Amino acid sequence: MNGVNKGIGKVEIALRWDPSPAGQPATDLDLVAAPYPASDPHGDPSYVVHFDSRSPDGTIILNRDSTDGKGFGFDEVMTLELNRLDARYTRVVVGVVVQQHQEPRTFAGVGHPGLRIREGYTVLAEDDFGGVLGATAAVVAEFTRNGTGAWEFHPGVRGFQGDPSAFTRTMGAARRS
Repeated sequence: MNGVNKGIGKVEIALRWDPSPAGQPATDLDLVAAPYPASDPHGDPSYVVHFDSRSPDGTIILNRDSTDGKGFGFDEVMTLELNRLDARYTRVVVGVVVQQHQEPRTFAGVGHPGLRIREGYTVLAEDDFGGVLGATAAVVAEFTRNGTGAWEFHPGVRGFQGDPSAFTRTMGAARRS
């Protein structure tokens, strides 16, 4: 690995949204992350990290979880320590799911959602989900290990329309051009 270009090391994914208006069902967004092995980088994830879970080795952790958007600043925060992730993983995909509690909801029904991805103090990406308003979930980041072993960030928010419970099974599928 080149000492000048170490690649991405430790990343923070932060998500915020406004609480639902009084009398309305709570709005709940969830961050999810899944690593994929080199043997099948677009197949089934090795595991999925989401609310009430973390990676077996502690390299992907949900630091803050909100079920209603009533946090201060960012409501959900996830840390990915890519620099510590086992070498058998060559891809990590991160997504956001709009929980479907009492009624169907898409990003259009979420008050002022926001996403920030940063490494240290460097902001890698920000988004407001305006491009995926009709989606029930979205892939928000993809990290891949290059030939030297360094991690690279691939930005872009891609919406998913369908049952959010199926999202974690399909979020790592190859992108269609």
